[in-house]
Amino acid sequence: MHDDVTTLLAAASRGESDAQNRLFTLLYDELRHCARHQLRGNAGLTLSTTALVNETYLKLAAASQLSTSSRQHFMALAARAMRQVMVDHARRLQADKRGGGAVLVTLDDRLPEDPVDAVEVLALDQALSTLEQIDERAARVVQLHFFGGLAFPEIAELEDLTVRTVMRDWQVARALLATEMNAAALRA
Repeated sequence: MHDDVTTLLAAASRGESDAQNRLFTLLYDELRHCARHQLRGNAGLTLSTTALVNETYLKLAAASQLSTSSRQHFMALAARAMRQVMVDHARRLQADKRGGGAVLVTLDDRLPEDPVDAVEVLALDQALSTLEQIDERAARVVQLHFFGGLAFPEIAELEDLTVRTVMRDWQVARALLATEMNAAALRA
């Protein structure tokens, strides 16, 4: 299967739309796993795993070419697209409800257990945007682990880092994100 993915990635990079479709089909279960990981405990988002995967596919398919070199890189792109889909969905929910209560949140290996009107997803997105300004690499580690569901060794391989460096970036990112999200909750 690894050879199939590599071949399809090369074809998709050349702009072959059929290759994109076959690649998506081949990695569908892996994308669903990633989506389940992101949506676990987030009933407040009213977004199903299937809907998240399908919206991610539409977002990725809209790109005329997928310039990816490996399965991990493709999954990183998919994780970023899933984050964008979730944030867009949370913004739509927020726009419908205008406000909602501020919630103190903590960051662990998955999305918050009890989102209230998508405030937590939006706060996390804002905190990640701030983190990207401070430490781009740490933000990528969060993106890949938290949203992409990649394990630290996979991130280390993808980013050409040691697992220890990835773990250190994760710890720094968690601290910065928690501080930023707590500050946002106090401002709200």
